[in-house]
Amino acid sequence: MINIKIICVGKISDKNLKSLSDEYLKRLKKYVKLEVIELEDEKVLPSSSTLLQEKIKDIESDKILNKLKKIGKCKIITLDLKGKMLDSVEFANKISDITISEASTIVFIIGGTLGFNDKVRNIADYSICFSKLTFPHQLIRIFLLEQLFRAFKILNNETYHH
Repeated sequence: MINIKIICVGKISDKNLKSLSDEYLKRLKKYVKLEVIELEDEKVLPSSSTLLQEKIKDIESDKILNKLKKIGKCKIITLDLKGKMLDSVEFANKISDITISEASTIVFIIGGTLGFNDKVRNIADYSICFSKLTFPHQLIRIFLLEQLFRAFKILNNETYHH
C-alpha cells in the first residue's frame, strides 16, 4: 500500500475544518496509509518585523527538516506558491508515477502562516501550487486531502464528480 505523510506546521483549530479533514482521512483509508504530522507553529503578530518573520520561517523550516530526517527514504512534494500548477488528472498521474517507479512513500509539506524557507524548497523533489491565490495553511490541508481522495478515485477508475 502507498504510504503518504503530510507534514504541516500548525494545527487545524476550526472545528468545521477539523471535521472535514477527518472525513477525508476516513475516506482515504481505503486507498492509502496516510499520516498527518503536525508541527508546532510559532506565533506571528501583525507587528512582527520582516527580520522576525524570517527568523520564524527559519525555525519552522528547521522543524520540517528535522522531521524529514526521521522519515527516511521518500519523495518530497512541497505545496508552494512557486510550484507547478496541475489539474486533478496530472496530480493523480504524478502520484502514480512516483509510487510505481520512484518510492512507496510520498511526503507532502505544508508550511506555516509564513510558508517555509529555501532550505525546504531545495530538498523537494517536486513542488506544486494549488492556486496563485493565498489561502490559510489549514485550508490548503483540506484541499490536499480532497485532491488526494480525487486522485485515488481517478487512479482506480472510480466515479468522482468533476
